[in-house]
Amino acid sequence: MKIQAGLPIAAMIMAGLTAHAQVPVKAPVNVFTKHQVNPIMRADAGPVFWCPVKKDSVHWQKADVFNPAAIIKDNKVYLLFRAEDNPAAHLGGRTSRIGLAVSEDGVHFKSFPEPVLFPDTSNGYKWDYPGGCEDPRVAATEDGQYIMTYTSWDQQVARLTVAISADLRNWAKTGPAFAKAYGGKFLHQWSKSGSPLTIMKNGQQVLARINGKYWMYWGEHFVNLAWSENLADWYPLLDEKGELLRIAETRKGYFDSELTECGPPALITDKGIYLYINGKNAENDNASKSLPKGMYAVGLMVFDPGDPKKLLYRSDQPLLQPSLPHEITGQYKAGTTFAEGLVYFKGKWHLYYGTADSFVGLAICE
Repeated sequence: MKIQAGLPIAAMIMAGLTAHAQVPVKAPVNVFTKHQVNPIMRADAGPVFWCPVKKDSVHWQKADVFNPAAIIKDNKVYLLFRAEDNPAAHLGGRTSRIGLAVSEDGVHFKSFPEPVLFPDTSNGYKWDYPGGCEDPRVAATEDGQYIMTYTSWDQQVARLTVAISADLRNWAKTGPAFAKAYGGKFLHQWSKSGSPLTIMKNGQQVLARINGKYWMYWGEHFVNLAWSENLADWYPLLDEKGELLRIAETRKGYFDSELTECGPPALITDKGIYLYINGKNAENDNASKSLPKGMYAVGLMVFDPGDPKKLLYRSDQPLLQPSLPHEITGQYKAGTTFAEGLVYFKGKWHLYYGTADSFVGLAICE
């Protein structure tokens, strides 16, 4: 499917967005080149953190560092990255915490000594422990607040969860995103990977509102769209049967034959709403024959700003896939390039991604 020529994207955006919205940013050309410095972050056994749940010191970055969110603040790039503590634990059995790192050039990062979001003894304990806080995405409001969507992992059910901050360092958990929606119908249903809708205003990427509401693409086995008025309580769109509306699904024989997991915050561009997705190749006969079975690769979906659930285009081939040795030899050996952070920095698009559930990688669009 191709984007329609001459589609009046800007006009449809302006009709639905708040009155002061600007014409959207020019879309990336989707030629991302992996930076020569890769990986840009890796595990570190040095940092120690006093865990309020375990009542003990934890080497919280010792096992793996991966799957980062990204945002620009004070002309610097900040990454909110996932770190795991115990290298001896099995895949999915470690405790994850979210750390913060900063860079002046977008390539070389210095991490803060302690995590900024982690399982604690607050009301979030029952959702976050023992698996932890995983796979963040982050976006800013126009008034300087930050929203993080992340996965709460109690090692039973993954739940898409929200936290709010004024400074990227101190976060207030507001709980599972769908806790109040439809009488809690989806509270105990598996959910993850929230990509809030954003737009460029005055050179800054901020959360967009359409018809007075915030919007978020989310999901892994299919893509759904949810809305919110307060950024804490989200309402997924439903079909005529009252179940989650599937606006995009997996495709047999393609790189996204098993999962279509939402990536960085969606972005309104001159060609439509860009949603980068992390496709997983199936491990059965549905798999694409052009990639190893089970491999994760980055693709693109484009939605209509006049109707954000309407899919206009999706890439048939990955835009980014595992190719470097560390991307296929880490914790997830089938190979992973898993994008969660995309920022426009110093005239270039910087795409930050996790590799093999073990490292942080960087690709740049010139």
